[in-house]
Amino acid sequence: MTATAPKYVGTSLPRKEDRALLTGRATWTGDITPAGALHLALVRSPFAHARITGIDTAAAREHPGVTAVLTAADVDGEFLAGIPCGWPVTEDILVPDHRPLATTEVNHVGDGVAVVLATSEAAARDAVELVEVDYEELPAVVDVADALAEGAPLVHEELGSNHCYTWPLATGDVDAAFARADVVVKGTYLQQRVIASPMEPRAVVCVPDPVGGGFTLYTATQVPHFVRDILAACTGISDTKIRVVAPDVGGGFGAKLNVYAEEFLALVLARRTGKPIKWTETRSEHHQATTHGRGQVQDISVAATSDGKILGMKVELLADMGAYLQLLTPGIAVFGAFTFCGLYDFASYSFTCRGAFTNLTPTDAYRGAGRSEAAYGHERIIDDLARELGMDPAEVRLRNLHPKFLEPRTVPSGVQYDSGDYETCMRKAMELVDYDALRAEQRQRREAGEKVQIGIGIGNFTESGGLSPSKVAAGVRLQSGGWEQATVRMTTSGKVEVITGTSPHGQGHETAWAQIVADRLGVHPDDIEVLHGDTLIAPFGRDTYGSRSLAVGGTAVHLAAGKVLDKARLIAAHLLEADESDLRFEGGTFSVAGTSGPSVTIQEVAGAASLAANLPEGMEPNLTADSAFDPPNFTWPFGTHICVTEVDVETGFTRIRRYVAVDDCGLVVNPTIVEGQLHGGIAQGIGQALYEHATFDAEGQPTAANLATYTIPTAVDLPNFELEQQVTLSPTNPMGVKGIGESGAIGSSPAVVNAVIDALSHLGVTHVDMPATPQAVWRAIKAATEQAG
Repeated sequence: MTATAPKYVGTSLPRKEDRALLTGRATWTGDITPAGALHLALVRSPFAHARITGIDTAAAREHPGVTAVLTAADVDGEFLAGIPCGWPVTEDILVPDHRPLATTEVNHVGDGVAVVLATSEAAARDAVELVEVDYEELPAVVDVADALAEGAPLVHEELGSNHCYTWPLATGDVDAAFARADVVVKGTYLQQRVIASPMEPRAVVCVPDPVGGGFTLYTATQVPHFVRDILAACTGISDTKIRVVAPDVGGGFGAKLNVYAEEFLALVLARRTGKPIKWTETRSEHHQATTHGRGQVQDISVAATSDGKILGMKVELLADMGAYLQLLTPGIAVFGAFTFCGLYDFASYSFTCRGAFTNLTPTDAYRGAGRSEAAYGHERIIDDLARELGMDPAEVRLRNLHPKFLEPRTVPSGVQYDSGDYETCMRKAMELVDYDALRAEQRQRREAGEKVQIGIGIGNFTESGGLSPSKVAAGVRLQSGGWEQATVRMTTSGKVEVITGTSPHGQGHETAWAQIVADRLGVHPDDIEVLHGDTLIAPFGRDTYGSRSLAVGGTAVHLAAGKVLDKARLIAAHLLEADESDLRFEGGTFSVAGTSGPSVTIQEVAGAASLAANLPEGMEPNLTADSAFDPPNFTWPFGTHICVTEVDVETGFTRIRRYVAVDDCGLVVNPTIVEGQLHGGIAQGIGQALYEHATFDAEGQPTAANLATYTIPTAVDLPNFELEQQVTLSPTNPMGVKGIGESGAIGSSPAVVNAVIDALSHLGVTHVDMPATPQAVWRAIKAATEQAG
C-alpha cells in the first residue's frame, strides 16, 4: 500500500478549541454547581510555624448557612494515608507526614487547619473568620541555606533534620579535568521562587452518586488519572468508583500537576455528607497553598583551556523543598542533573543536589521544571567564562557545541540525546538577529558614553521532553510509568473518534491529534472528535506535563490510527477482491494500483466493518484500535534564544528591544500552535528574569501574597517575538516529533539576564540575580562603580 503524503500535518489549522473559549461557551470547574452543593472553605494558618493548642469552632457553627466545621480530628480517620510524594529520589530520603488538615502543628502560612461547609460560598468564607485557633508560634526557617546550618530550627522535629536528601551523579575524572585546566570559573546563581498564576485558579467539585455509590470529581488539573489513582489509594475507595473529569482548564504551568488537600477533602466530605462539595481557590490561596516553582541555589564551576574549550563542570545545588513533599517536589532539581551540561561537549561532569525543608509553601513543577533551572545555570557560567577569557560569548559556545548527530549520542551527564544540529541552529539565530551589527552598535554606544546601553544575551538549551520511558522513570524512583494510551475508532457513518490519555490545558490536542489522524486515515479533521480529560471515557492515561503530550500521547494516537488503517486495508482488499499488496490508498480511498477499476472509501469500509456481513474470515467487526506507546528514550528539543536589551545606566530600567528564537522540536504538526506555546513560555521566562519573585519576610510571611504585590508581565511589557523553526527528526518515535511546550520558558530567562549583564559589563557589572528589576540593576551598577572608584 502506498503512503499518502501529509495534507494536514505541518499546516496551521485553526484550533478546534478556540470557538468555545472565545465565545464564552467553555466549561470551567468553577461553572459547575450541582443542586444542593455545599461550599467548602479552609481555615489557613497565619503563621509559618506554630503549634496548634486549641480550635474553637462554636461561633462558626452558628453562622447562617453553615452545616459543619471540621478539624483534623474529625476527618483524619477518612484517610488511609496522607498526601503522598510520588518521587522519593533516594532510599534514605526524609518524607514528612502530610495530612490534608494539620493535626498538631502548622508548617507554612496557608497550611490548612479546619474546613467549613456551608450552603453558599460567601457563608463558608465568612464563617472561616469566626473559627478561633490558638497557636503557639515556633521559630521558622525561611532561607534554604539557613535550613542546613547547625542549630537551625527544625521544620519537622520528628524527622530530626531539615536535610531531605542528597543525590549525586558523576562521569569522567572531574578532579583531573580541573587540575589540568588553564582557567577555572565559579559562579553562584539563584533561582528565586515563582508562582504559576494561571488565569483559572484551582477548583474542585465532587458529586456523589447515591445509586451506584461512586463519585465524580471535577477538578482543574493537568493530571486526572493521577488524581483518581492517588485518591483511591489514600481513601480506600475503589478506583472504579472514582470518575475524575478535567473540564476546560485555564492554564496549569505545573501548578496543576499535583493532587492537593482540597481534592482529598472534597472527596471524603462528599462521601461523609452524601452531598456535592465545591471549592474554588482565591488568588491569595493560590499564592499561599498551591505549589511554587524553582527555589534553588546553584554553585557551578567550569574548567577550561585558555582558548575556551571546556574540560569539565561541577554543579552543586541546594533545592528548597518547602514544608512538605508534594507529588514531584524532590525530583524537580534532580531532573535537571541531566541537562546542566547543555549542548556542550566535554568529558567530565559532576552533580550533587541537596534538598532542604523550609517553613514555606512546598515547591514542585513549574514550566520547564528542572530543565529551565539547568539552562539558566549553564548559560550564565558560559558567559562568565567568556568574560574571564576576554572572548565573545557566542564564540565560546560555538567552540564547545556537540557536532551534528542524527542518532543517539552520549553526553557528559551520561544520558543519550536523541538527535541534534546545534551549530546550524545557533548560527541561524545569530544571522536572524544580525549579531555582528549589534556588537558594532554596542561598541559605538560604549565609546560615546551613552545613557542607554545595549546588551546581547544568548540562551542555548536542550530539554528532556517526552517524559518518560517507564524503565528510566523506575531507575530514578519516579512512581509512575511513562507510557501513553490512545484509542481510534471509526463509527458506522465513517466519522472518527479519538480517545487520548493526555489531558490538555491549552496545548491544542483536539486540533493536533485530529491533524495526525486525518492524514493517517484520509479524512477531514472536522470529521474527527478528540475526547480527553475524563477517566470514564479514557480510563488509561498518564496525562500532560514534561513536554510529553505529542511525543508520547500523539505517537500513541498515530500508532492507533495506523492499526485502524491496517484493518481497513484488509477489509478493502476483501471487498475489492484484490491482494492487499496491490492496493493504493490516497485521499481516503482504496483502489487497485495500475487499474481504473472499482474503489472503496475508508468510510465505506467502516460501514462494512460495522455491518459485518462481508468481512474476511475470522475478522472481528468495527474499525477500532488501541495503542499504548512507551518511549525508548526521552526526546531532546533544543534551540537558541537571543535577547537584545536596552538598559538605562542611570535608572536601571531594562527594555527588551528584540527577541529572536530558533527552536527545533522535530516534526511540526501545527506551526501556529508551536508559535503559541513559544509565546507563552518566553513570556514566563521573561517574567522570571525581570519581574516575578515570591518573597517572604524573616518570619515566613509572604510579602507577595497576591497579584497586587507579585508582578507578572503584561502584553505591554513584552517585545515582538521573532521565531523560526528548524527540524531535526527524533529517532525515538515514528513521527520524529520532540515537543515544544516548555522550550520558551527554558531558553528565555538566561538569554534575558545575560543580555542585561552584557549591557553593563564594561562598567564592571558581572552579576545580577533574577528578577533583574530596575532597582536590582541600579544597585549592581552602583556597587560596580564604587568598587572601581
